[in-house]
Amino acid sequence: MPIYMDRHDVSETVTAENVAQLHQQDLKIQHKFNCRGLTYWFDDQRKTAFCLIEAPDEGAIHEMHRQAHGEVPHRVIEVDPKVVESFLGRIEDPEKSSNEELNVINDPAFRAIMAIELVYHSLVEENLVPFGHFFRKHNEIVSKTINHFSGRIAQSNTDYVLASFKSVSRAIDCAKEIRLQFNALIAEDQFNIGIKIGISAGSPVTRENVFFEKAIRSAKRMCEAGKSPIIVSAGVKDLYLNEEVSSIAESGAVYFLSFSDESFLHTLMDFTESRWSSEHLGVEDFKTLGFSESQLYRRITDLTGKSPNAFLKEYRLKKAVQLLKKNEANISEVSAMAGFNSPSYFAKCFKDRYCISPSDYVYTRLKYNSLA
Repeated sequence: MPIYMDRHDVSETVTAENVAQLHQQDLKIQHKFNCRGLTYWFDDQRKTAFCLIEAPDEGAIHEMHRQAHGEVPHRVIEVDPKVVESFLGRIEDPEKSSNEELNVINDPAFRAIMAIELVYHSLVEENLVPFGHFFRKHNEIVSKTINHFSGRIAQSNTDYVLASFKSVSRAIDCAKEIRLQFNALIAEDQFNIGIKIGISAGSPVTRENVFFEKAIRSAKRMCEAGKSPIIVSAGVKDLYLNEEVSSIAESGAVYFLSFSDESFLHTLMDFTESRWSSEHLGVEDFKTLGFSESQLYRRITDLTGKSPNAFLKEYRLKKAVQLLKKNEANISEVSAMAGFNSPSYFAKCFKDRYCISPSDYVYTRLKYNSLA
């Protein structure tokens, strides 16, 4: 049967003991609805509770809660238990900490989410054997450092590493350490590559249909558009101040977004993601975001470190690399799909950015894959 996670927004008077009692009431009648309650999380600060339940469908979960105690969930989504465990650390009730009848779990599901992205200044080395060694060393550094700062690697692929932390201060300290070790690795191996780290935070079930979708999207977007090596959301900044009880010393390595910056980031990325493949999209179209030309130029430049024109071109070229890696279209088709109105102009922009032509890049990838 599928596994679901539901969200309950509870009143200010609800305690961890109250939630434990409701959980026990669910367990007593769950068999009537062919459900199996696996575990739950309770966040006393944000007054939210999340139940992990095996059930035939969402309706069974609603009816079980309704008959057990009347506290029906505000949101239910289907989840992969392996993904839940990778982000939250468990999919079953922890062992009782005492011999009391109730197993009170005062464990928030709220997490700081870190996204780590490699930024390729050149694609010449990507398919060389030495780069494979570098990539493995990079992954080892990331894994060990995240573990050292009590984080968990939730997802890992060639595009991103995603990690979750209970503490935002540990997430930020971890990001700083990863950057230091990465820079030392780059100096040793001499690859033309950089790193971006975005840190957001949130709950596993929001209004979205995907587990931690809002926090993950925010962290990835900060990597994608932010100009600094480490970019931290406004919400994480506030939590960091609460944890550290000190002022934040901003540096060139860490950039703390304001709420206004963060709002603009999502407005910009929503628009770009919906229109980037159209060859008719130009910088003038960004004016529909509600800013004057001068305001738009300043805000995009401040956030991304690039002019609006350069930002759009960079975004399209990154998408083109992803399309070429899939090897499902030829270079002319990729050029059009990425919003370039001329294959020759696309080839020029690609080589200027990545130090290799699209055709040579495709050739080296095919050769590398045939030898791998």
